[in-house]
Amino acid sequence: MDKSRDPPLLTGLRASIPDALVPKLFTTLRGYTRAQCRADLTAGIIVGVVALPLAIAFAIASGVTPERGLYTAIIAGFIISGLGGSRVQIGGPTGAFVVIVYGIVQKYGIDGLTVATIMAGFVLIGFGLARFGAAIKFIPFPLIMGFTSGIAVIIFSSQVKDLLGLQMGAVPASFIDKWIAFAQHVGAINWPAAALSAGTLLVLILWPRVSRRVPAPFVALIAATVTVRVFHIPVETIGSRFGAISAGFPSPHLPSVSLHTVADLAAPAFAIAMLGAIESLLSAVVSDGMISGSHRSDMELVAQGVANVVAPLFGGIPATGAIARTATNVKNGGRTPVAGLTHAATLLLITVFFGQWASLIPMCCLAAILTVVSYQMSEWRIFRAELRSPRGDVAVLLVTFLLTVFFDLTLAIEVGMVLAAFLFLRRMSSSTAVRGAGDGVDPSGDGEEELTALTSSHASTSHERTPLAREGTGEIPRGVQVFEIAGPLFFGAAATFKDALGRVSKRPEVLIIRMGLVPVIDSTGLRTLADVVHRSRRERTLVILCELHRQPAAALTRSTVIEDVGEENLATTLSAALTLAREHQAAVRALRSTQ
Repeated sequence: MDKSRDPPLLTGLRASIPDALVPKLFTTLRGYTRAQCRADLTAGIIVGVVALPLAIAFAIASGVTPERGLYTAIIAGFIISGLGGSRVQIGGPTGAFVVIVYGIVQKYGIDGLTVATIMAGFVLIGFGLARFGAAIKFIPFPLIMGFTSGIAVIIFSSQVKDLLGLQMGAVPASFIDKWIAFAQHVGAINWPAAALSAGTLLVLILWPRVSRRVPAPFVALIAATVTVRVFHIPVETIGSRFGAISAGFPSPHLPSVSLHTVADLAAPAFAIAMLGAIESLLSAVVSDGMISGSHRSDMELVAQGVANVVAPLFGGIPATGAIARTATNVKNGGRTPVAGLTHAATLLLITVFFGQWASLIPMCCLAAILTVVSYQMSEWRIFRAELRSPRGDVAVLLVTFLLTVFFDLTLAIEVGMVLAAFLFLRRMSSSTAVRGAGDGVDPSGDGEEELTALTSSHASTSHERTPLAREGTGEIPRGVQVFEIAGPLFFGAAATFKDALGRVSKRPEVLIIRMGLVPVIDSTGLRTLADVVHRSRRERTLVILCELHRQPAAALTRSTVIEDVGEENLATTLSAALTLAREHQAAVRALRSTQ
């Protein structure tokens, strides 16, 4: 890329800010054409229309008033597009936050939600500035699939009352209690509302076959609202439940909560930050594939953070990148952040000039829209396919899913992450093998033959790989034992090394430890190796280390293990180590003969 042709603003930014922390909006200023501007404006208007019913529906499902969803889509959407690291990302309220936002509002109120969202925003900014954008991709897919599918189930459950127009009181918070209450009131269905819900679902399913330029949710919303208004259908509307939607724009408001409440909100805030980071970067990755581009993950996290700090001050709720709206943007020609800015401006105009009409929208229509969203969000086919994965991954998937549905999303993420970490450590531990050959060695039942097979399977190493044989072939002298560690020597694998040495039937004169297949070693591995050296010294066994890589060598030097072994007992190859062993044995025999 010819940076000499960049606009002055971008040139100034490049002088002081790393490329990873430069918003994509500034990058796309170079070579921006009228044709692309028209395409971005068109895509932005279409996405704004798509976002209207979703912003209202997600706000209501989250337990807040509908205008808060609009404020979030406008303010957060504008900031995410203006400062983000993706060319086409569309930000706003999403279904991922419904569960956790609802729980915070019920327990701490709107001010508590505002504080938690702002805290999450600062966490996201910290993630971006610390360059954690690339690290988010290491969150295992079963964990993401588990809580995403769980959220989809909860969203659908929260919409059953409005979907069927059930004449009942407040819906219980517990998943099981909720469905028990639905079953108890199944005879109180509002059939006009149920019929309108069915009609809305038909429009959402069939309209894309007619036209994809005009969004199906918008068509369904207009059709349902007009039908209710013209035929005076007795169903609940946004206005009858929440009152009129303000056509103005809110003033900034600082929440008032105690320090004790702030401390209690730390865990929910972190969960919001993690969800926002995961969903926004997943959306960015998906959109990269659609436009053959690449996003700046760290800048995207910073933008998400700023949006979640600013939007709550104006009545907004948590926001992140929205995969469906981003895909709509791309499919309609959006290729720069200008489309996202246009989407926010479109929503602002609709709110200011037509906001009062939103109070006429039937609740059953919004419930039908969220039912389709939850179905798409569940990705049940992928969920079913994941059940054929290795048992450990299936355990992470099901535990995260069940905890999300029956308990709490924050708990689900925490337990899922810990379980996934233990699963990873277990797999890493099992990938580290210890084999031995020589006099008195039979740690795994096959002795030298297993070591020979192991070394030959790693022939790509730069170190000399000498096949080992017993003394009868002249390779390993009697009284010498050779152990090879294959894999990282960390706390999960240190016990494997200790166990292998513990099964040696006789104390050797020389112990050679091959580390050519050890890429890294941690503190526990260092301690284990130090224990082996000290024990061998007490038993008058010489320890020789051979084929050390750079990281293990540096770590051993800093920990004084090299000093304990002696630099003269380091070898670069197994042949050199065996030569040192023979020289030591000869010296010991000579010393004994003189005594």
